[in-house]
Amino acid sequence: MDRQHYSTLDLQAFPAHVRDHIIPEYSGNCVYECIACDYTASLDRFLYTCPACGSLLKITDRSFGELKKIPGPVWREIFDYRALVRVEALQGIFLFKELLFPAIPLQDVIYLGEGHTALVRANAQLGRYVGSGFFIKNDGFNPSASFKDRGMASAVSFIKYSIRTRGLTEVLGICASTGDTSAAAALYLSYLDRSIVKSVVLLPKGRVTPQQLSQPLGSGAVVLEVPGVFDDCMRIVEQLAETYQVCLLNSKNPIRIMGQKSYAYEVARQLGYKTDDLTVVVPVGNAGNVTAIMEGFLDMHRLGIIEELPHILAVQSRHANPVALWRSSGSYAPVAVRPSVAQAAMIGDPVSFPKVRALVASDFDDRFTCIDVDEQEIIESMLQANRCGCVVCTQGGESIAGLRSALAHGLVSPERTFVVDSTSHQLKFSNFQQLYFDNAFAPEYEITARSGLVNAPVQLAASAGAVADYLGLKKK
Repeated sequence: MDRQHYSTLDLQAFPAHVRDHIIPEYSGNCVYECIACDYTASLDRFLYTCPACGSLLKITDRSFGELKKIPGPVWREIFDYRALVRVEALQGIFLFKELLFPAIPLQDVIYLGEGHTALVRANAQLGRYVGSGFFIKNDGFNPSASFKDRGMASAVSFIKYSIRTRGLTEVLGICASTGDTSAAAALYLSYLDRSIVKSVVLLPKGRVTPQQLSQPLGSGAVVLEVPGVFDDCMRIVEQLAETYQVCLLNSKNPIRIMGQKSYAYEVARQLGYKTDDLTVVVPVGNAGNVTAIMEGFLDMHRLGIIEELPHILAVQSRHANPVALWRSSGSYAPVAVRPSVAQAAMIGDPVSFPKVRALVASDFDDRFTCIDVDEQEIIESMLQANRCGCVVCTQGGESIAGLRSALAHGLVSPERTFVVDSTSHQLKFSNFQQLYFDNAFAPEYEITARSGLVNAPVQLAASAGAVADYLGLKKK
């Protein structure tokens, strides 16, 4: 759609000082930029690591300073008024196009319903369990039921843009996954022309829930199961991306990170841009999400949209805790992972850790805490949340357990505003709930069921009397 189409909208209804910005025309000057050396490259290719030094790349808008000509409070109004416009490409994460990924024209934006997930206030009972009131931002309400859709909306929109502008006739999208990345990649790739685009996912055999496995299969992806854990799958796709013409869709791809920044933009907007007392609680996983969230808040702070950077509380299982160990010791080393119910976060060498380290050193040193929690705390925090009306996954349970532990140890003040990230939908991990109810976890999980949280169906005769007797009902 071109500008002439948008001119048919009743933009005259908007205030004059925001009217010309409602339909974004700014495209910036986006380039790949190495986080370790001076290498830069244009976006005319799929690129993941620096050809000069091998370090990770990020996307930098060299024209970002132009956005500072608009005062921060006016940007707030632009986003609020833009949300009222019935333009499909602006309904999702590209509501924040100028900050998120300005290089993508609106005609190439793919929107499948992602983004703008609700902030749900924990009820009083759950607040007492944790030690403070808090909000849950549940990204399980995205199309493929996880936060990965934010990054895929950005990455696959870029693929669509590349096909149109570079005349590509064959694209193979590939990713390694513990479940959610594969579901999102397969879903978004399936929306493109199947005669041009193919999708392949690598999964660690036996380490993905049946529900998650069903998703890329249902979207028509080629699903390859290999022995080992996620890190083994990641090494394979990294080697493929270095040697063959494939499009890597893991968070090592910096264009994935661009879409995931939308989480930060949304949280700020949902809280009225009040971030001075905010702590965002995030499971680490492959470290792409925590990277994107910090970068997103930095964008808004540099433009004066928010006045203060929030604190970040990153959480890991003790079965996969390299970042927590780094934060406590000052030195980083990969760890051998053990089985975890927070399956999507069971990563011993997060690929985006170098970006986390750089962001902490430059802007978040006194605003970044990372702690680890045990498996019992993770599963029981998920169960407690679900019993209190909050649909969280095991990674959401990991976040809640982390906040509960941080409060108990005095690492954060209960007077702050807390937003807890639940990355996926609880139903993807219902098998872990059932293992808890059956007290059937393998010993390596180190989880023992407690009777107060176990639930099971009760078999009764098919009569109102039997139901009434069981429930102890009294006649009127």
